[in-house]
Amino acid sequence: MGKKAVQFGGGNIGRGFVAEFLHESGYEVVFVDVVPQVIESLNKSKSYKVTEISEDGENTKTITNYRAISSKTNEPDVIHEIATADIVTCAVGPNILKFIASPIAKAIDARKEPKPLAVIACENAINATTTLRGYIEEHLDKSRLDTLPDRARFANSAIDRIVPTQPENAGLDVRIEGFYEWVVEQTPFGKHGHPDIQAIHWVDHLEPYIERKLFTVNTGHATAAYYGYSAGKKTIHEVLADPDIHKIVHNVLDETAALIVSKHEITEKEQKKYVDTIVKRISNHYLEDVVERVGRAPLRKLSRNERFIGPAAQLAEKGLKFDALLGSIEKALRFQNVEGDDESVELAKILKEKSTAEATQQITGLKPDHKLYQPVFKLVEKVQADSK
Repeated sequence: MGKKAVQFGGGNIGRGFVAEFLHESGYEVVFVDVVPQVIESLNKSKSYKVTEISEDGENTKTITNYRAISSKTNEPDVIHEIATADIVTCAVGPNILKFIASPIAKAIDARKEPKPLAVIACENAINATTTLRGYIEEHLDKSRLDTLPDRARFANSAIDRIVPTQPENAGLDVRIEGFYEWVVEQTPFGKHGHPDIQAIHWVDHLEPYIERKLFTVNTGHATAAYYGYSAGKKTIHEVLADPDIHKIVHNVLDETAALIVSKHEITEKEQKKYVDTIVKRISNHYLEDVVERVGRAPLRKLSRNERFIGPAAQLAEKGLKFDALLGSIEKALRFQNVEGDDESVELAKILKEKSTAEATQQITGLKPDHKLYQPVFKLVEKVQADSK
């Protein structure tokens, strides 16, 4: 019997990143989604194309050997597929992890395969697989928790690949950045060995890779988006062509670089090279990445362990500079009532209806006794005043 992977999420990351590399490593991919049109399209089409875009041109790959199931209407089939799979991956967004936990838990309890199921969450969040595991354990048979490692192994990952705004009427085809990084911790797999996925860089310690990526790629990308939105620019390429904003993004990444170098075994030279590479990547005019797409979900991006508050809080605790990050936080707070983005509407509502203290704590998760709290409190107060 061939190798099988179950991928929660049939969106652009699911199809254009995760499924591409699972397919290239010989897995049949079973997509699980809740959107009827996505499921229908995947089941009707025998293949779709992933076009990798870089300054060297385009490279198109054809993806085949997949199926799709609805977790909303066919949960028993989803459970069966997971129970008989080699690996489960997901690209659904961190806020959706709690909703996919139940069928995974039921499948783990029903599993009879000799090798444990590999579970890897591919989300833009720190330790997303650990978060997913917590939700899964809430649904498991409590009398069998001690045997869970025999049935499933959970590995955190860090993913890095830009999926720009897609052309209209693209269907299932995905245009995606040529550069990618997929790093996964290998220690949870123990004697069983990790899954055979050629694109993955397997490491013993993931935190340096997660923080370096989140606090460089995501922090820089979102900073460009929020400053660009404020300046009325359309694409990230256009934003970074502006020398003033280009300098601001570098200033922000100088601060996060100071944190990364102080915490991890990464030299200043290594991190500077990484920052320069990232800024060049997100400036790529071939990606045509729209500012509103990159800036969407500001509440998540402003949350406690995310790309702005996360590094700024750690810098504050170390007594290091975080002034440029405060600028990014302010611009993110001003990303309100953007068409098609529910979180930007909710952000505007919180800032309008809550007191400054309530809004600061709800949006950022900072406690009043934290060193970062007062500077951010003042930003929230300023944005609230400007909104009246």
